[in-house]
Amino acid sequence: MYDKIILALSLEHGIAAQALETARRLGGDTAEIIAVHVYEPPSGSVSAYLDEELVQKAYDDAKIALRARFDNAPEVKPVILKGHSSRTITEYATTIGADAIVVGSHKPGLRDYFLGTTAARIIRHAHCAVVVLR
Repeated sequence: MYDKIILALSLEHGIAAQALETARRLGGDTAEIIAVHVYEPPSGSVSAYLDEELVQKAYDDAKIALRARFDNAPEVKPVILKGHSSRTITEYATTIGADAIVVGSHKPGLRDYFLGTTAARIIRHAHCAVVVLR
């Protein structure tokens, strides 16, 4: 059993229910479950053309969407972070002492044939167990 589990979620994919069920099975009734979405701000060259209010609204909307995904799961703590997805998730997992990360993987293309790139990087760099969902 794991005590602290991160659900690494992309708001564009619909695996939240499957990820939550997996985390509950891995941790039992006493595990701390943290749903993490990484908001990747626009790159420097693109952000020069975007209104700061628009960027802030996108960030705020992501926070609302993450909370809404777990309205019926009060034991889940939603956390939104800024940065590069895989690096930010693995660093956060180390910082909080997570025992496991549950991450989804899209259907891969030729470049990342076996796993999606974010999932593959998390597996390579995490200092805890990683469960990959398809």
